[in-house]
Amino acid sequence: NLERINGKPVYHFIGEGKSYSFFDKFFKVRDRYESYVDTASLLPYKFIRNVDEGGHKIYNNVSFNQTTNTATSTNGVFKITNCMQDVVSSMYYARNINFDKYKPGDKIPFDMFLDDEVNHLYLRYMGKEIVKTRYGKFHSIKFKPLLLKGTMFEGGEKMNVWVSDDENHLALRVESPISVGSIKVDMMGYKNLKYPLTSMISSR
Repeated sequence: NLERINGKPVYHFIGEGKSYSFFDKFFKVRDRYESYVDTASLLPYKFIRNVDEGGHKIYNNVSFNQTTNTATSTNGVFKITNCMQDVVSSMYYARNINFDKYKPGDKIPFDMFLDDEVNHLYLRYMGKEIVKTRYGKFHSIKFKPLLLKGTMFEGGEKMNVWVSDDENHLALRVESPISVGSIKVDMMGYKNLKYPLTSMISSR
């Protein structure tokens, strides 16, 4: 949604994840992430994390001051680096990278604030591939984000992400091992794209 914070226009992004009821008795997941991001710079003003992963619960409400390089969270005030991202805003940061400037194997660094700490992370650009998803076949850009080890995801470069090789950089597929198996996420639909989906080769 398009909203306003302190009179400034922001995108309000919400990411939710939950386990199927059948799996709740093994590892119950109820996650909600919210990010309020400046429409011009794509830097976050506010980030809310409310998660329950296997009984491990975390709530944190963070306000960013990208001018003074500080983050005020539920737990205090912390110094941050320039151009700080959060968990959700970093996904949109990744989608706005001009990958044509890089060659396969290159690392693209960025900083992310999580658990009241500044984490120095990167995306590793893997090149261009044709990927076949449940929605259709696409020309795609592949990269591996460096993940922090948590209750669900393993750390390191184990996640693979494919985005459309056009100006939308639409998320097409994500694959990753998790603590209780693995996940594969395919795009099932889209709407209100800014640019034509020229990367599509064929629909399913």
